[in-house]
Amino acid sequence: MPEPSQQKPANRLWQISWRLGLCSILLVWIFHSIFVNEARLAASKHDWTQLSRLEQWKRGWHEGPAQLWQTITLAQPGWLIVSLVLMAGTLFLGVVRWRLVLEVQGLHLPFRRATEISLVAHFFNSFLLGSTGGDLMKAYYAARETHHKKTEAVVTVFVDRLVGLWAMLLFAGMMMLLNLRTLTSSRVATLASLLILGMLSVCSFLGVLAFRGGVSRRWGGARAWLRRLPKGASLERSLDSCRLFGRQRLFLTRTLLISMALNVVCVLQWQVVGFGLGVSIPPLTMLAIVPMVICIAALPITPSGLGVRETLFVNMLNDPKLATSALTLSLLAYGGSLFWSLVGGVVYLLLKEKHHLARSELESQAD
Repeated sequence: MPEPSQQKPANRLWQISWRLGLCSILLVWIFHSIFVNEARLAASKHDWTQLSRLEQWKRGWHEGPAQLWQTITLAQPGWLIVSLVLMAGTLFLGVVRWRLVLEVQGLHLPFRRATEISLVAHFFNSFLLGSTGGDLMKAYYAARETHHKKTEAVVTVFVDRLVGLWAMLLFAGMMMLLNLRTLTSSRVATLASLLILGMLSVCSFLGVLAFRGGVSRRWGGARAWLRRLPKGASLERSLDSCRLFGRQRLFLTRTLLISMALNVVCVLQWQVVGFGLGVSIPPLTMLAIVPMVICIAALPITPSGLGVRETLFVNMLNDPKLATSALTLSLLAYGGSLFWSLVGGVVYLLLKEKHHLARSELESQAD
């Protein structure tokens, strides 16, 4: 049997390979569908039907990229700048929410420092596989800020992510009720709606379990069993930290309000990109589809949800005439996030020595 140290590089290589492979397949498939559709719309119905399937594909890849590039170049820079400002607004609200979470644990992190950590975490969330890379970095940085509450600092990152995800799922669920006709018009939208409801149920259950508990009260041996696990004392301390949030009467109300405002700004950022492209999508539809796409793309399937996000957005709109514009809109909206992740990368490079945030140290800590 190989040693664990020998298995880790192979496991990491496998995880990187299959996720990148899936990401590539999804992107190629969505680009292929859009390119072929653009060629079909440009050709007469008679001429198109006379072509073989392979000839239709060749024509699509010959004409489609130029059409996509033309759509991108039509985007108005002013609207794109506004979208970058709105993306900064979502990051700002995220920092405000995290500081509220920290304060429950008696951790008072300066706003500037919390912003630095959040930007660096956003950088790693955008480039590492899955959606937990940035959270790992954020938890590590938070733990470095205190000598006596390292466990509690790490728990705040988990709680902040849980509250944010639950609020967006709840927001998506409410908006789904106002868009039932749109969401039942295609198989993809229907399946995505069912997945969102399932994620909302699981997230709600985890929230109740984390903040309220009840297992140890019903089963007296639960705590004793927990202590026997590896790092059982830290796990027990983490659970006690989570219970503290449940005892704070106004905590969920305040963080939920901030999260709902963040969700609205996030949707508005996508809507503004649509304005820049001249795409007319009803705001009510965007209020449902955007949070659904973001929540599903957050699952650790492909790097930064690339491919998943574009495939879902194009198919959920279910309008062939908007296919190219919808793809461009999704890519440009992601571009706004990528811009601020690059800012986070600059912050990381400038401050990693000052705050001892070298990545090698993180990996040794994680091992």
